[in-house]
Amino acid sequence: MVIAPAGLDLSEAVQYHYGRFPPELPDYRILMKPLSSAAAALARYDQMLKGMHNSDILLAPLRSQEAVVSSRMEGTISTLDEVLRYEAEKEGDGVDEPESHFRSEAIEVHLYSRAMRFAQEAVRDGAPLSDWLIRSTHKQLLSFGRGASMSPGMYKTEQNYLADRARRKVLFIPISPDQLQSGMDLLIGFMKNDEWEVLLRAALMHLEFEALHPFKDGNGRIGRMLIPLMLWTEGAISQPYFYMSGYLEQRRDDYIDLMRNVSQAGDWTGWIVFFLQAIESQANENLSKAESIRQLYEQMKEEFRIRLASQWSVAALDFVFKRPVFRNNVFTSTSGIPAQTAHRFSKLLSECGVLRTIVPAAGRRPAVYSFEPLLAIVRS
Repeated sequence: MVIAPAGLDLSEAVQYHYGRFPPELPDYRILMKPLSSAAAALARYDQMLKGMHNSDILLAPLRSQEAVVSSRMEGTISTLDEVLRYEAEKEGDGVDEPESHFRSEAIEVHLYSRAMRFAQEAVRDGAPLSDWLIRSTHKQLLSFGRGASMSPGMYKTEQNYLADRARRKVLFIPISPDQLQSGMDLLIGFMKNDEWEVLLRAALMHLEFEALHPFKDGNGRIGRMLIPLMLWTEGAISQPYFYMSGYLEQRRDDYIDLMRNVSQAGDWTGWIVFFLQAIESQANENLSKAESIRQLYEQMKEEFRIRLASQWSVAALDFVFKRPVFRNNVFTSTSGIPAQTAHRFSKLLSECGVLRTIVPAAGRRPAVYSFEPLLAIVRS
């Protein structure tokens, strides 16, 4: 018996699909066209990744933008500029606590970005997609701030719900806590089941994780984070820089309704088709944005060479692409450029308008700069 949370109506609630995951292999005749289109778009995007010799540098800002959009889907509203400024001011101070003059929303989005970096680095170091990785990433996500009281890194021990608070209605009742661990074990095993084509596995992995809703908070963000991690570990993409929250946010109602309809009516195929369309659309969007970033890099390489007239011009360029908002003391101390030369660079680039001064230097406080040409692409 399920008891409604205080003041919420259970009349439209859909129950978790006990005993029905994973489903039977689908009718590939229905899925052939959307699967082929999604795979082709993803392959084009990955071909660009493979040809981008410094994708870790060039695409790092996209991770921050994904953190902004994915968090916004959960009601945490911040901006890319706000989050990057928070990260810039925190970098190098050696303190792992939030600054009081920043909004809690910016700090939460920063934690999401940090959790993504943690998961990507763990996988790069050899960690498989596992119970440990999921729980450890969740612990990073909720490590301080408002989420610290929501059992970071620990699975739920009480029943949770997905609700429309405005209408005071429960929309979905996830798996019960006493069956959660067996559900997670089944899901993690399914991720490696190569009887299923990898994009179909990714579709069902994401849906099942959201239906299990294993944590008290942060489930949507972790669930979306798992998509590129799985595509990467299973070889569908060569780098983990594939983010889908932009598409899912634009079609949020369809996203939720189609997931609910799996448990309510067993429509796994409808969900899979939607997910494959999301992959195709986002791959095309990501390809366009990444290509714009690559072109900007090549353009700026020549501009930095001419303006800076130094053997260190590429090092300066790589730094501002990886950190498009930064404190000047971090630039002078971590870019690998001699400190006096780095000071001269930031002054020159600021004077010619390549860098914008967000916070001017004052006393011992270093200036904070932003690299606007890159931010303009990432924001769009």
